[in-house]
Amino acid sequence: MRREIGQFLRRLQRERDASPHTVKAYREDLTALADYLADDDGRTPALGAVTVSDLRGYTAALAEAGYAKSSVARRMAAVRSFFRFARREGWVANNPAEALRNPRKSKKLPHYLSADEVARLLSAPPAGTAQGLRDRAILETLYSAGLRVSELVGANDGDLDLEQGLLHVRGKGRKERLSPIGSYAADALRAWLAKRNVAPDARAGEATPVFTNRFGRRLTTRSVARLLEKHLAAAGLDPRTSPHTLRHSFATHLLDRGADIRSVQELLGHSSLATTQVYTHVSDRSLREAYDRAHPRAG
Repeated sequence: MRREIGQFLRRLQRERDASPHTVKAYREDLTALADYLADDDGRTPALGAVTVSDLRGYTAALAEAGYAKSSVARRMAAVRSFFRFARREGWVANNPAEALRNPRKSKKLPHYLSADEVARLLSAPPAGTAQGLRDRAILETLYSAGLRVSELVGANDGDLDLEQGLLHVRGKGRKERLSPIGSYAADALRAWLAKRNVAPDARAGEATPVFTNRFGRRLTTRSVARLLEKHLAAAGLDPRTSPHTLRHSFATHLLDRGADIRSVQELLGHSSLATTQVYTHVSDRSLREAYDRAHPRAG
């Protein structure tokens, strides 16, 4: 079984051009399945001997071990993908993963900041230092374009068009999109770029990152999380707020102000409208609160 897993991963990387992150996730998920199915001597069963009962037992074992439903669902997706491939290759006569169902997810509304809270956060970085200018540009850009933090740190100078107010974004699954940047974010970026330090030993032809650390090298996602923690404390805001919260806030505020959900889907780079629809629940809640406050017969 481990041999077939290795062949599947190589095909995933070579023919489907999967990212290293995706291949790593599949490897971890499928290796965990192989370990579960192995006997006391570490021998895994032949692929054709794996049954749907084995796979359901694995799902139950993950739940008993305390894995979140989202983590179980991700592992089941990897298992289904692997066995679909195995069936196409003729390694198995039947696909035992076909009957697997994902655990029912609890509907958890995303945490977001109000417009006033966002304004407080964006004004927290000091404007008198290069680091402060950088941090303000980071927060403005995350909120203005609704970016994932990985998309932000991966941005290069060639992706920016400040005159047109656009950013070329490379998103999940190697999908690309153009994201508008508001005037506040554009001004913050101009101020930061005028002070930015770029590593002197950068190789010729190497893309210049928009956001750098004090050594002039590309900023990491962890660094963005750390600087956000600092400015949340300065602004007196919920310390549980993450960089992704600004993306949630971006979507919620757009919907609250009348943007249609299809446009928000495009701006977020979501493949499925169902992923975007979680924000309509937040927006509906805001509408309900406004109704209850304002309508004379609401009570």
